[in-house]
Amino acid sequence: MEELAEKLKRLQAVFASMESVMVAFSGGVDSTFVLKVAHDTLGDRVLALTTTSPTMPEEDRRSAIEMARLIGARHMLVESNELEVPGYASNPIHRCYLCKSNLFTVCEAKAAELGISEIVDGLNLDDLHDYRPGMKAAAERRVRHPLVEVELAKAGIRQLSRELGLPTWDRPASPCLSSRFPYGTEITPEGLRKVEQGERMLRALGFRVVRVRYHGDVARLELESAEIERVLQPRLRETIDREFKKIGFRFVAVDLRGFRSGSLNEGVIGEAQHPAPRTVE
Repeated sequence: MEELAEKLKRLQAVFASMESVMVAFSGGVDSTFVLKVAHDTLGDRVLALTTTSPTMPEEDRRSAIEMARLIGARHMLVESNELEVPGYASNPIHRCYLCKSNLFTVCEAKAAELGISEIVDGLNLDDLHDYRPGMKAAAERRVRHPLVEVELAKAGIRQLSRELGLPTWDRPASPCLSSRFPYGTEITPEGLRKVEQGERMLRALGFRVVRVRYHGDVARLELESAEIERVLQPRLRETIDREFKKIGFRFVAVDLRGFRSGSLNEGVIGEAQHPAPRTVE
């Protein structure tokens, strides 16, 4: 606990050194924690910016609005459709770079327009061990990663978020809907709709952590291991099969390995090249 308290003090010091800051804000665990600490430190010199598009679940958009309001931070929503970014919809292996490049270009333009001196995001220490081509886009735009700078990983962020009274402290990760499409599978508005509706339906049935991986006519469900037996109960299984067919899938499969965050990056991580994150001495 003392170590976490010290890291929180270091994070506060990072923000105290800034004249003003824009937080690339998704409303998830990490960016909500960053916004909270930044706002507690700098007040109205902080602006949260959220880009919204068909790749963002509607529940996440609402959550971002609610979290910024709870914190009391200024919040800007900018419509920015990643599907219009050249090359994005074909879902190349560097798709995340194209997405983050678009996001940080918007942030950079708005920061310049409003005279904001720094741009930060919610990248944390654990993220350095996954395939994160978006880090290159951050380096190109001189976006800082305060959580990496003070060496905070996910578990610590959740613990500190709980202590600060943030309801996101135990929220499951919610990456963009494009992450449900295997690399090379075209991302379409219709496919995004099917994935979002499928995950919403599963959560309505009581499944907390879900991923609907899109494989054309097939929906591959990733659930927490403890929930796999439940999903195979005859009545529930029939309900899920029926509802997914209404959504537009022909087949529904359950991944027996269960939920793995970033499972579509399996086999990719070893080939990834990460730029060194920007740090401040």
